[in-house]
Amino acid sequence: MPLELRALIAPATTAVVTSELQNGVVGDSSVLPELAAAARGTIANTARLCIAARAAGATVIHCTAATRADRRGSNSNARLFNAVRKSGVQLLPGTPAVEVVPELGPVEGDLVLNRLHGLDPMAGTDLDPVLRNLGVTTLVVTGVSVNIAITNLVMDAVNRGYQAVLPRDAVNGVPAEYADAVIDNTLSLLATVTTTDDVIAAWKVRG
Repeated sequence: MPLELRALIAPATTAVVTSELQNGVVGDSSVLPELAAAARGTIANTARLCIAARAAGATVIHCTAATRADRRGSNSNARLFNAVRKSGVQLLPGTPAVEVVPELGPVEGDLVLNRLHGLDPMAGTDLDPVLRNLGVTTLVVTGVSVNIAITNLVMDAVNRGYQAVLPRDAVNGVPAEYADAVIDNTLSLLATVTTTDDVIAAWKVRG
């Protein structure tokens, strides 16, 4: 276990941030069924990370995405947004589609931040000021997808001065080979790429 990882993810200054691990994105009624089918391992590993983070005293923040029925305030300036709209699956605020998948909780003490716009949680929620108010300096980034939201989240985190840690088995994208290539050739230049087991082991050693 590298000492550097243990120091980097000190619980008092670390948050596990989950991205779009919600029923309407990775659940049975997903707006993106191919992504949902690939996300089972991501969900299981993120659940393990959340449990370990809580036990160690780190923060857990779940970031979800929603769209109003009238689509007011939501983007329409990319093919992705229009494809989601045409799919017929609705991510309406306050409905089960926007709820965090049950494997992750949320439990008391977790924070849930929802957004109506943008490509990632840092740009579309109160994530940045909330993290700063909590004294967080390192994000353990989890969820979907490496294609867009995870890559944007890592870049936005780095641009705002945070350290990013990426357990590669707690994120996914489609196809898997593309996601691996993005992690290896882009995200590895910005984040500390590691595994779920290594993060959990670092917290246990510290504990």
